[in-house]
Amino acid sequence: MNKQDERPALPDYTVYDLSVLQKSMAMITGGLLLFGVGYLFYHHWLLPLVLVPGGAYAPRLLRDYLRKRRRTALNLHFKQTLFSLSSSLSAGRSVENAFREAVQDLRMLNPEGGSDMIAELNIICARLEYAQPVEEALHDFSRRAGMEDIERFADVFTVCKRTGGDLVEVVRRTSSVISEKLDIQQEIAVTVAQKKFESKALLVSPLAMVMFMSLTAGDYMQPMYTGAGIAISTLALIALFLCYLWISKIMDIPL
Repeated sequence: MNKQDERPALPDYTVYDLSVLQKSMAMITGGLLLFGVGYLFYHHWLLPLVLVPGGAYAPRLLRDYLRKRRRTALNLHFKQTLFSLSSSLSAGRSVENAFREAVQDLRMLNPEGGSDMIAELNIICARLEYAQPVEEALHDFSRRAGMEDIERFADVFTVCKRTGGDLVEVVRRTSSVISEKLDIQQEIAVTVAQKKFESKALLVSPLAMVMFMSLTAGDYMQPMYTGAGIAISTLALIALFLCYLWISKIMDIPL
């Protein structure tokens, strides 16, 4: 194996890989949660076991959530990077020094220095040290990020650098446009967040009602755990699951 093969792979922000511990904990938590829901509806130890294999779907939900959160943070930090680049270029710094200054600016906003954008800026600066054109580093970053804003910035930056355009004005206008777009996305996210909370409350309310009735009126609920009551409980669980899928589809608004 040559040295090039031994280099660590650069992160791909279009995917998110869970660790073995994360997958295991997600499956166990999902399985226990489904078992609890099944026991709440059946009051039996064997029938809820049929639902436990559904916990295998939990790692996918966790992976999608973490991937979306990571990409949202990267997009926000990219916006801050553009502001830093615009300020540095307006002050007369070179492109290379502007990217190095952006690292320091982001570290001031994030003292722990653990953000993905800081890591990407460090990668770009390292490539500049090896005399690699900055546009190539930007295109590699945009390819791995898989975000429209970053791809457009890389394309505009490359064209401007090669044709000798006003790089300061291009970066300033691009940062302004992306900033306005992100502000609109954040407003939409805030508006949708309330509806997402209401949808989760609607999904949990039947479970809370069944639990309340089981604790306060056990004799009244007893027919639901035998005979035809099991079939009715099964239909109720299926209906609740379909409502979950429907609400998730409605609330999944791409930003």
